[in-house]
Amino acid sequence: MDTTSLSLLECLKQPVDQKAWSQFVQLYTPLIYSWSRQLGMREPDAADLVQEVFAQLVRNMPGFVYDSRGSFRSWLKTVTLNKWRDHCRRLAVRPHEVPSTAIVRALEPAGEIDFDEAEHRAYLVARVLELIQREFQPTTWQAVWEFVVAGRPAAEVAQMLGISENAVYLAKGRVLRRLRQELAGLLDA
Repeated sequence: MDTTSLSLLECLKQPVDQKAWSQFVQLYTPLIYSWSRQLGMREPDAADLVQEVFAQLVRNMPGFVYDSRGSFRSWLKTVTLNKWRDHCRRLAVRPHEVPSTAIVRALEPAGEIDFDEAEHRAYLVARVLELIQREFQPTTWQAVWEFVVAGRPAAEVAQMLGISENAVYLAKGRVLRRLRQELAGLLDA
């Protein structure tokens, strides 16, 4: 992941940029899938919906213009909800296959389904951490995890890992800088 999020959105305007699309798919597949499951879809249907959303995004992203007053996540959620509604409409010709609650939800305005902001932020941070972890040596990652997440003193972490206390602080700085770089524009985008 060596592009920032806002530049990632710019790269997605080129459907042939496989690296950018791969990064985007890795980052957002679990979120779109989670939204689909929250909408009551069964696992295979949710996976199909994720594919439909990405197919729509390939068509829409070349013309996408990021508006800093808006939210990319809200737009993505709207695309997901619209694809879900399309799915429900297709199944509506076979009413016995659609749970009545799904039909009701399909008719609700997009704003009616609340995806908690704090939950999204936590998900996004966790997902970005998962994706950038491979960029760091295991000792660096463990030092940051023990120091920042577990809350252990730097001296204790240093002794435990056989590194200097300064190395713990440097590791923290490198990982958090990389995390901020990847999250730039995503938490408010």
